[in-house]
Amino acid sequence: MRIEDNRYTVISSDGHAGADLLDYRPYLASTHHDAFDAWARQHVNPFESEHLLSKAQDCNWDTRIRNADLESQGIVGEVVFPNTVPPFYPQTQFFVPPPPQDRHAYELRWAGLQAHNRWLADFCAETPGRRAGVAQIMLNDIDDAVAEIRWVKESGLFGGILVPGIPPGSALPPLFDAVYDPIWAACEELDVPVNLHSGGGVPEYPHDPRGLAVLLSEITWFSNRVLAHLIFGGVFERYLRLKVAFTEQGSAWVPRELAKLDQFVHVMPLDGTSQHFFGKDMIQGLSMLPSEYFARNCFLGSSPLRPAECAMRHQIGVANIMWGADYPHAEGSFPYTLEALRLTFADVPEEEVRAMLADNAARFYGFDLAALAPLAARCGPRVADVARPLAREEVASDALGSVFIDHFGAEHPALAARHSA
Repeated sequence: MRIEDNRYTVISSDGHAGADLLDYRPYLASTHHDAFDAWARQHVNPFESEHLLSKAQDCNWDTRIRNADLESQGIVGEVVFPNTVPPFYPQTQFFVPPPPQDRHAYELRWAGLQAHNRWLADFCAETPGRRAGVAQIMLNDIDDAVAEIRWVKESGLFGGILVPGIPPGSALPPLFDAVYDPIWAACEELDVPVNLHSGGGVPEYPHDPRGLAVLLSEITWFSNRVLAHLIFGGVFERYLRLKVAFTEQGSAWVPRELAKLDQFVHVMPLDGTSQHFFGKDMIQGLSMLPSEYFARNCFLGSSPLRPAECAMRHQIGVANIMWGADYPHAEGSFPYTLEALRLTFADVPEEEVRAMLADNAARFYGFDLAALAPLAARCGPRVADVARPLAREEVASDALGSVFIDHFGAEHPALAARHSA
């Protein structure tokens, strides 16, 4: 093979899909059909008019459309998170707090999530080995969650599970509570990846201009904070082989957060310090620094990976970063993925690019790179093309993915045109 024809294998650590609303019905037990029909008749998604898709909604469930889109972008595998509204939910479950301690409400929502999981297993089976579907669990009933984790392993959903965040003030214990140990134990035993996606654990915000803006400004923090919960809760100390991915919640926060947590741990043994007062008992249960737990147990679904964040890759850990396209969301890279890759990776050594584009995701989730190689050889981006720096003049005015907006700022063609108008 000529060196100029050498291509990258690209696996996106962050994609979103779901069934069309009524297509969930066959995946529900017949005892729920009447309740589903009544719910579907009155359901109105508050985000429907601003669905934030870069495509028509059919791409959520139509394999032909989805595969064509992804292959046109050089992407041969993807981790599939939910996107559409599951049965009995008021909106996409990322923004929905745990149900109240009401068994009936729990049972309906749990049935809805299980319907999505079973639809997802069929959807992923349409393209074997290319879709790592991420199943959803709830934390209200630990036995139900563990049983679903075992089903996930048996079903072949090798994307693992999505653990919902716990918002402040919830009746559920926080994620650092040992009550969730059976979940971590099952995931470690079965080698089921754990995923924490942006949007989890947010409190309820009013659906008005101010509430939505504040949600945007705070949404990633509620996901980021789970790292400290898992470390200080001793989860990684008790479950050495547990694998956790923090997806679509930025990457630059990691070195800053780890430096803060490491400093806490360094100072906690010193009597007379505030760190000692608050952490002297907790520190007895840790045998490693927070940064060491992160390096061993944690990965980032870096969707997107911005150039400034890529420059921090050695502080974060090249082996811990998994690039993501966020297809089909408007803030993702579609349909300008090659341009996004050039913007981020043009000056990065090929070996490191290969790690962040595919090798790390294969190691974390279990993608078979050999099986994906023929497709990558046909449609993967050429190494030489990715190595070409992207000039601002090459950015299209409708390239509104956050990697372009954040990097070029006011110089982005769409913003420049707005400012000059």
